[in-house]
Amino acid sequence: MKPIWLAAALVLSAHGVHADQYTETMKSFARDNMSWVNDPIVVDAIRAQNMRTRALSQPQIDEMDRNWRQQVGLASRPLIDPVLNNPTSDFLRRHVEGSDGIMTEVFLMDGRGLNVAASDTTSDYWQGDEEKFSETYGLGAGSIHVSDIEYDDSTQTYQGQVSITIVDPTSGEVIGAATVGLNAEMLF
Repeated sequence: MKPIWLAAALVLSAHGVHADQYTETMKSFARDNMSWVNDPIVVDAIRAQNMRTRALSQPQIDEMDRNWRQQVGLASRPLIDPVLNNPTSDFLRRHVEGSDGIMTEVFLMDGRGLNVAASDTTSDYWQGDEEKFSETYGLGAGSIHVSDIEYDDSTQTYQGQVSITIVDPTSGEVIGAATVGLNAEMLF
């Protein structure tokens, strides 16, 4: 990670700017600091989940998403806990912890837009209806999507999100996507 370079680049973006004025900085962050999404632990987890979820119907996905939303904040979370409590999620948390506060969250999506692993609980399970998925996975290898800065309930911070496609190094096929939340207070 290049926190000094990133901090300098982000300071150059004046206070009060909108997403279009810092899009390139966030895209540079993704290109320069997210190569870890190609790690075998990430690729293998997405491949395995793609095998499990490829036959799901949209009504099944919608039901799973409703269940996830109902489980947020509960003690019993049979859908959420397996996503958060696995070696890939531990790997993501280490990257968040090692980012000096720049990253607020990381989560991985499979080929259907369903959460595979996450550093923290996300607001919903299915990302497939959101631009972070449709403008990365849906557009193919090398795609990057940058969101507007918004208040994020799951991280309790103002953040922008940068999302990228994840490609299977063996087949060259796009298999999923990753989203990283970036602390907006560190962007200005």
